[in-house]
Amino acid sequence: MQRFFYIQGTGLYREQPYTGAHSYLWPLSQALAATVSSSHIPGLAGRLAGALGAQLYGLHKYFKTSSGGPRSPSAAPPQASLASYTATDAGSTSYYDDNEWVGIELVRVHKLDHSSAALSQAEQIMAFVMAGWQTNPGERCPGGVPFSDRPPGDEERNAVTNAPAAELGVQLYRVTHDAAYLRFAEMAYGWVRQCLLEPTDLYADHLEAEGELEPTEWSYNQGSMIGAGVLLYQSTGDRTYLEQATATARAAVSSFLLEKLAGESPFFPAVFFRNLLYLDSVIHDPSGSALAQSYVNYVWESLHLPSGLFLSAQGSTPQLLEQAAIAQIYALLSIPPSTYF
Repeated sequence: MQRFFYIQGTGLYREQPYTGAHSYLWPLSQALAATVSSSHIPGLAGRLAGALGAQLYGLHKYFKTSSGGPRSPSAAPPQASLASYTATDAGSTSYYDDNEWVGIELVRVHKLDHSSAALSQAEQIMAFVMAGWQTNPGERCPGGVPFSDRPPGDEERNAVTNAPAAELGVQLYRVTHDAAYLRFAEMAYGWVRQCLLEPTDLYADHLEAEGELEPTEWSYNQGSMIGAGVLLYQSTGDRTYLEQATATARAAVSSFLLEKLAGESPFFPAVFFRNLLYLDSVIHDPSGSALAQSYVNYVWESLHLPSGLFLSAQGSTPQLLEQAAIAQIYALLSIPPSTYF
């Protein structure tokens, strides 16, 4: 990843090897996740400190400010978010899920090296997410965090913008003890349960702006809700959250067999496995790690190139997103689940 995608001296990464243009925020968030996870492997924290510092420097180039009045803890400075591409003006779009992936990693950075700057940035992101909560009572399933900061009513509301928001909220609650974060996490988690849960114990993808349900089930949405349930159980002691997470995990492991996971972008299984392994560490079930191991065996045999790069799931040109996701899965299998959040 560092050899083929990093643009030396910039803190930025290429989308594809040897291209000049730098990546969007989403792939960078996963490069950060891979580095943070790898930093927990014994003996690697010092060796990766430079790469981690460069990534945090690169993130600053995506920060933007915009108008609006967030309903968020007073400790979190308002109006700051990360744009989808390096921010050049206040009109550039910020996607809530991209911001949440980064926020989750920034809290892990804070836990790794006690960085107050990383924690502050995570709180800024959380303030942005909390300000995005929808309040129109006329909508189907009022509430929820939309896909982006485009005008209200124009955007879908997704599992991927609400379940990771719940995870980030619990992370910040555990660090800051600010109950507002925990309340928001429970609200975001509850919205997904109420509005996107299918009879199969799996979650649909999103509600369209018009309120129509988009029923596609992706592995990463199941994973994020599994992880959010476990984190809420750990912070509240309410076993209902753990029971819900376990039910979804059982349904997901039965549904997302290796063949199905192999058809998704590796980013999706990376999120799925992270959360599934986190649950497994609590309920002492090895099924998640066995599935994750079979998946990395598959990608090594089917997608790995002699250069060290991995093809995309469709066998096309290597991309930063997929490379970072696969590196992250290998790291997750090498470190304690207690370091995942």
